[in-house]
Amino acid sequence: MQSSSPLILITGSSDGIGLETARQLARHGAEVILHGRRPERVAAAQQSVEALCGRSMPEPVLADLSSLAAASALAAELARRGSYPEVLINNAGVFMKKLELSPDEIELTMAINHFAHFVLTMALLAQPGCRLRRIINVSSIAHNRGRIDLDDLRGRKRRFDSYGLYAASKLANVLFTVELAERLRDTVAVNALHPGVVSTKLLTTGFGMEGPDSVADGAATSVMLALDPEYAAVTGQYFAARRQAPMNPVAHDRALCQAFFAETERIVAAALAAQ
Repeated sequence: MQSSSPLILITGSSDGIGLETARQLARHGAEVILHGRRPERVAAAQQSVEALCGRSMPEPVLADLSSLAAASALAAELARRGSYPEVLINNAGVFMKKLELSPDEIELTMAINHFAHFVLTMALLAQPGCRLRRIINVSSIAHNRGRIDLDDLRGRKRRFDSYGLYAASKLANVLFTVELAERLRDTVAVNALHPGVVSTKLLTTGFGMEGPDSVADGAATSVMLALDPEYAAVTGQYFAARRQAPMNPVAHDRALCQAFFAETERIVAAALAAQ
């Protein structure tokens, strides 16, 4: 992998796979914007990354991605600073074990894992100074068991099923990837990935288990897709263990991907208009 110095925004990078991704990217020479919602944890993460690479990183950003307005404001804050990322890694994720609704009345797993990243991504792309060339959506092998209900993308009508909603949110990441890749073809590379089964807080708390993969393994595919010149023009694909992998067959349904994107846009527009 060639050393590079793009400006990269990583959501959910104050700990776990996101922090390790930041550390690896910084070690390769990238300028990394860390993100989290707790100032003390983001500050500790920033210190860790800077100590590793021996240089200062850009000022981090704070945002609670349970709110769509906060996701939009994050993009606006970067524009205010004149910081236009060349790579976006949508890494933040949760696994809710009980039903909770976001401020926008969306089930929290779907709100953070899908809707917030949709809002952030589209807001960054809409900026006049946009420099995005690669978008990386951290999904999961669980997306293969996901089911998308276009009449209930907010996850409020179905009987609460923690794993079912998590799997649906990860399938949402893949459908978003495929449709956005079509819309941005020849301009921005958009890909999704499974990071592996890593003993992060999400896995140990949400699933009650530990994984066989290291946190370094969990970051490796994101780092490859962010920096490797070989993947600069690869788009609309799903990766695992640094290799292209099969995705849920429904992701090849063009009509579904288009309808899913349109319904997400409709829900987001209504939620932001109600602020």
